[in-house]
Amino acid sequence: MRATFICVGRLSKEYLAVWRHYEKLCRPYFSIEVYEVAETPLSVGEQQAKKRDAEALMALFRPGAFAVALDARGSRYSSEEWSAFLADKKLHGRNHFQFILGGAAGLDERLLSACDNRWSLSSLTFPHQMARCIALEQLYRAMRIERGEPYHH
Repeated sequence: MRATFICVGRLSKEYLAVWRHYEKLCRPYFSIEVYEVAETPLSVGEQQAKKRDAEALMALFRPGAFAVALDARGSRYSSEEWSAFLADKKLHGRNHFQFILGGAAGLDERLLSACDNRWSLSSLTFPHQMARCIALEQLYRAMRIERGEPYHH
């Protein structure tokens, strides 16, 4: 399996340490690539920021990959349901997943429409850097669940 993260903004030193931890844990299960675009300042207006971010993000979409937008209005899954969802997609020939994470303004509707799935991590609101780390951790957990390995550490 391949996981591509297409994100607005870079991770700060603190979040990068968490990311690197889970990236290392994920290596036996799947490969990871990350593409980052600069975050458009909200001073241009929220809608304009979303539009600019969407253009930059969509330019990095990987052809043939199953696109999952992280969106508060998306589908919510338990860890077990998320694992089953990914396993089903892989069973049907989808082994490259791209995860799209916006910035503080969120994601533009045009970009959301271009994705195959919308995934909500929680009813809670997270900083986008934290959401990126949580998404990677949940991918790691999903792989462990799929393989019948313990996933509570």
